[in-house]
Amino acid sequence: QVQLVESGGGLVQAGGSLSLSCTASSRSIFRASSMGWYRQAPGKQREFVADITSTGSTNYEDSVKGRFTISKDSAFETVWLQMANLKPEDTAVYFCTGMIRTAVYNARAYWGQGTQVTVSQ
Repeated sequence: QVQLVESGGGLVQAGGSLSLSCTASSRSIFRASSMGWYRQAPGKQREFVADITSTGSTNYEDSVKGRFTISKDSAFETVWLQMANLKPEDTAVYFCTGMIRTAVYNARAYWGQGTQVTVSQ
């Protein structure tokens, strides 16, 4: 199994910045093909935010383009989401996800527990 642990959420005023990180770990050898972020606001469905592949290709949800930046480390075990010019509508629980295969299991999606981001007016 693979564990994804997020950190970096918090409370920020509109226009401010936050950076989230997500680190994957496992007792066995693993390799991610992609990792990314989703978010879920109260009363809403979970939605895609951004992702990055092992080759560094990135995708962003339209509302965050130009404000959020996803990046990864060389081992592709940690990804970061740098969020700038935050808006109240960015308030949500942010979940890290990864499509990861291990020595035992075929590639499957793993999810972190989530980290709260709250943007005040």
